[in-house]
Amino acid sequence: MKLFLASGNAHKVRELREIAAAENAALAAQSQLGGQPACPLAFTIESAAVLGGMPPVVEDTGSFLGNARKKARALVPLLPPDGWALADDSGLCVDALEGGPGVESAYFAGPQADSAANLQKLVEVMRGIPAERRGAHYVCVLVLLGAGGREYSVRGECHGRLALEPVGQGGFGYDPLFVPRGFEHTFGELPEAVKRARSHRSAAWRALIEQLAQ
Repeated sequence: MKLFLASGNAHKVRELREIAAAENAALAAQSQLGGQPACPLAFTIESAAVLGGMPPVVEDTGSFLGNARKKARALVPLLPPDGWALADDSGLCVDALEGGPGVESAYFAGPQADSAANLQKLVEVMRGIPAERRGAHYVCVLVLLGAGGREYSVRGECHGRLALEPVGQGGFGYDPLFVPRGFEHTFGELPEAVKRARSHRSAAWRALIEQLAQ
C-alpha cells in the first residue's frame, strides 16, 4: 500500500516511517509469540515531493479533522492509481489556554513564525502559571484518502504537562516544553524510541492500522 504524506515537512515523513517500522516489528513479534506467522503490514510512505510537491492548502477549517481532510483532498489529484493520500494535522492543546494553541499551533506566534518563535511565545504566555494549571495534551488526526474517495480518519492523543522552561534538543516544535504523563523529562530530553512509542502520532497510527485491519 503506497501512502503519500500530504505535507512538505520532511521530519513528519521520517517520523511516520519510523513509527510504521516499529509497529510492524511489534506486530511480527506478537504474532511469533502467539504461534502465528509474522504478518507485518506492507506500507510504503513517501513524501508529497515525489509527486511534484504538496499543493498549497489554507488550513482554515477550525478543526484538526477538517484541516487533515482538506490536505488529503488537495493531494489526491496527484496520486498514482495505486496510491493513497495520508494527511496529518496536529497540535498542542493547553488547559490554561482553553485548548489553545490547538489547530493554530504551527502559527501561534504569527503566520510567518517558525517553531522556535512559537515555542518562545508559549513559554512567555505560560509564565507564572502554577504547576496545577499546566496540563496539556498533543493531538494528531490522520486522514487516509484513496483516489476512489474511500476515507479513513483517526485521532491520537498524548497527555502530560508543560515544564517551566524548554529543556532538551530532541524532537521538534513544542517538544522541549512538553512532559508526557508518567515521566519527569520533556520530549526534548527523552530518547526518540520513547517518544515514538508514546506520541500522539504513534497513537493515531495504531488506530489507523486497527481500522485498516477490520
